[in-house]
Amino acid sequence: MDEKKFLIEKVLAVKADLTQREVIDALALLRHDTVNIPVVYIGSGTCGKVAGANDTFVAVNRYLEEKNIKAEVVQVGCIGLCSYEPLVDIQLPGKARISFKSITHERVETLLDDIFNSEVPTENVLGQFNNKRHNRWNNVPLINELPFFRLQHRVVLANCGVSNPDSISDYIARGGYQTYLKCIRNYTSEKICNIVDQSGLRGRGGGGYLTGEKWMMAHNTVSDQKYLICNAAESDPGAFMDRAVIEGDPHLLLEGIAITAYAIGATKAYIYVMDEYSQAYFMLNQAINQLKDFGFIGYNIFESGVDFKITLVKGPGAFVCGEETALINSIEGKRGMPRPKPPYPAIEGLFGKPTVINNVETLANIPFILRHGPLHFNEIGIPEARGTKVFAISGKAMITGLVEVPMGTSIRDIIFKIAGGVKDGKDFKAVQIGGPSGSCLPASQLDLTVGYESLWSEGAIIGSGGMIVMDEDTCMVDIAKFFMNFLQKESCGKCIPCREGTRRIHEILENITRRPTGESGFEVLERFKGIIQLADLSEVIRDTSLCGLGQTAPNPLLSAMKWFRDEFEEHVFDRKCRAGVCKELRLFYIDVDKCIGCVACLRKCPSNAIVGQPRQPHFIIEEKCIGCGICFDVCKFVAVKLK
Repeated sequence: MDEKKFLIEKVLAVKADLTQREVIDALALLRHDTVNIPVVYIGSGTCGKVAGANDTFVAVNRYLEEKNIKAEVVQVGCIGLCSYEPLVDIQLPGKARISFKSITHERVETLLDDIFNSEVPTENVLGQFNNKRHNRWNNVPLINELPFFRLQHRVVLANCGVSNPDSISDYIARGGYQTYLKCIRNYTSEKICNIVDQSGLRGRGGGGYLTGEKWMMAHNTVSDQKYLICNAAESDPGAFMDRAVIEGDPHLLLEGIAITAYAIGATKAYIYVMDEYSQAYFMLNQAINQLKDFGFIGYNIFESGVDFKITLVKGPGAFVCGEETALINSIEGKRGMPRPKPPYPAIEGLFGKPTVINNVETLANIPFILRHGPLHFNEIGIPEARGTKVFAISGKAMITGLVEVPMGTSIRDIIFKIAGGVKDGKDFKAVQIGGPSGSCLPASQLDLTVGYESLWSEGAIIGSGGMIVMDEDTCMVDIAKFFMNFLQKESCGKCIPCREGTRRIHEILENITRRPTGESGFEVLERFKGIIQLADLSEVIRDTSLCGLGQTAPNPLLSAMKWFRDEFEEHVFDRKCRAGVCKELRLFYIDVDKCIGCVACLRKCPSNAIVGQPRQPHFIIEEKCIGCGICFDVCKFVAVKLK
């Protein structure tokens, strides 16, 4: 039986006597290519809800009820424009779907009044979607022509923020699960492994290992039971790619999981989700139940002889559990601690059986590869890295959110052309790429392309895809200290180099950023000795740690010291933080020509470091000043200044 025809009949709950025209029209309604009543789409991913999407949802439903308007309200995932949330799209019968930004509940009534009267409020409009079935709105740009979307190539994020993530019928109407049925009915598992290998897909979790080779290793290992694990333990600061994919298009991930399990001969799959990702967990649980109702998982699926079961597991959110062997321990109910390798999980993994572990983005690429073929996927990107990569842009970028670009795109294009550059007119200083174990790259490295070898050559890693943009007000010593503090807290403690080495590096950085008031000669000597040992200590940690966390832990420090050495020297020798971030190194003074003696700063100073009489200029005693900056904040006459 034809897979497409079979799925259409299952979704539409009809027999094959429908005309082709009727089938096309029914599928168009499911996809909302055509609508009979107005449809309001509300971006209700986690980022949208934080921005107030729940209140917007309530306001929209209240408006429709009060005005007695029959309309459909659909909650969708994040389209990537996180800084513009809450996003609301509106589609009227016969008209193009049009998107609006920053629609808080207070703006709902005005927006809907205008749209239902065929007027487009220009203040919050983003753009309209291009569809040949729709009539366009006048003087409204196409959304895919906006700078944010123009350079993107959406494979994994294609349906996020567009389709209804709650509906398996919507996903099937867009071609979903046809590829899975085709695979289990027509392809051998070895053929699927070969197709993925030919595509050149590499793991998107950071290591960049060839996915097809990993699959083939597990496929060729003889065992009575094999497992697949989807690693959705996204615990990097500033990373939210996996969460957005799950919340925006859960069935894409599940189809990728189902195809992968069949390819390696696994009958059981585990999806390991952080406990903090409550909405993502709910979406996956709901989608898995829909798969059961439709018969896509279970025993002898559609009489193909294939058995398959998916289990959701909540993880503790520990950073170390992103390492595959620590993740295996966690699923088995043990403490999340890495195991020595070899043996590799593909040979001996979960419960001692062959196990393939891929992250969300890797698995979400699989349906596209099997549907369009390996050569089509191979044409996207560059020789060293085929396909696309999803990045989570955060920090001081003008637009924060998710972008998906072809491998080989320059960092400069991502930050300045797609994300709009640095906000508030500030100068770009650095970008942290690769998560807490990644590297800080300066402006001189912006023309580096995103790929595995291209970043490795400069001591950086692509990681899972976090990209934190920093402006001129950032202190690179403080950034290094932040990440080392994170890593030493997240160390599992199993091996001494990681456990003790990261803690010692953090102590040294703390000493660099602490005011030397009252330091004895011995303490000064210890501080300088520690600074001299930073590079050697980092190399020891990198060379002798057991797992990837420890081996890459020194990266943020080493990259900051490489590219911003002058800032470290200022902190060490001049005891100065040029960005004014390190509070204990900040020294304030009062301009006597501007101070009128209002005593506001004197009253607020927590360390009694300010002296003076009312209506007379005040003074700051440097030995007592703790650099908190309260005096700077409360002075209305700009008399308090930073040295």
